[in-house]
Amino acid sequence: MSEIDLRIAAPVNGVAGLRAAGLAAATILILAAPLLASEYWINAIIVPFLILSLAGLGLNLLTGYAGQLSLGAGAFMMVGAYATFSLQLRVPDLPLPLALVVSGLIAAAVGVAFGIPSTRIKGFYLIVSTLAAQFFFEWLFLKFPWFYDGNSSATISLPRGLTVFGLNAETPHGRYYLTLGAVALITLLSFNLVRSQTGRNWMAIRDMDTAAAVIGVPVTRAKLQAFAVSSFILGIAGALWAFAYLGSASVQSFGLSRSYQVLFIIIIGGLGTIRGAYLGAAFVSLLPLALDWLFQHLFSGHVDAGLLQNIQKGIFGLLIMWFLVREPEGLARLLGIRLTARRRLFPSSQN
Repeated sequence: MSEIDLRIAAPVNGVAGLRAAGLAAATILILAAPLLASEYWINAIIVPFLILSLAGLGLNLLTGYAGQLSLGAGAFMMVGAYATFSLQLRVPDLPLPLALVVSGLIAAAVGVAFGIPSTRIKGFYLIVSTLAAQFFFEWLFLKFPWFYDGNSSATISLPRGLTVFGLNAETPHGRYYLTLGAVALITLLSFNLVRSQTGRNWMAIRDMDTAAAVIGVPVTRAKLQAFAVSSFILGIAGALWAFAYLGSASVQSFGLSRSYQVLFIIIIGGLGTIRGAYLGAAFVSLLPLALDWLFQHLFSGHVDAGLLQNIQKGIFGLLIMWFLVREPEGLARLLGIRLTARRRLFPSSQN
């Protein structure tokens, strides 16, 4: 019997060891990325990828896990960016990390306010309700110069630049590590949250809110919690997008197209999965670069740039339609199916 136990335990320990080694290797690679990548890759690809992943994670908690449809991601990102700017301008002694947290809390409060209709309506009508937030804040932040300190160009930028507890984070490496730290911490907290009772309540509401209420789930409170957590993450993502990626931003930086972009990320990546936000953001970030490289090699620059952009948008739209029809659970599900099929074909690979 002991021999059988040893034979069973060995593969398990082997798999655990491989996972630990893989995790350690991934951690080293992530931390060393600024040393391996050029400044262009850090500023133009890696940093926006991380921020879009964070935004996708925020929306996925609301839509993928709690089942509450929203088209207001750009609005809550906008609130976070403008709140961070206001705090850094008017409370100069407040460190940037704390300003990001406070801005996230402000965005969470706004999210709860616009999430109140979710207690009465759902589906298309809830989408319209969250879409109202998008248009309202675009009007608000343009109408009153106080929000952008009367700047003639109506743009916002941090008055003291990116400084973290006195350290300059304006360099590509500084922007990367600031963004990475925020994304890693929030991802870890989200991973634990969806496995807690709160996450189980969200998934019960997503599957059938009436049945969830019957078994004792506080539906109203859980929905508002989902809006608060989602908006908190989106608010921090918006601040990072404005100041760690763009450097300066305006209302147009968080327009309706940004809300659609975040929605496409979770659709392509996979609803209801943490890794879906990262897969979708990678797809959205890298596809335009891949298409641009492909067209440059195929047509050697003989095709108008505007036409190439339209072709890219068309291909992007077709891919979204394909995912909705063929694999509505996105890349996360698709890769999961491939890995499962591989294990069935090559069971020895698990050992």
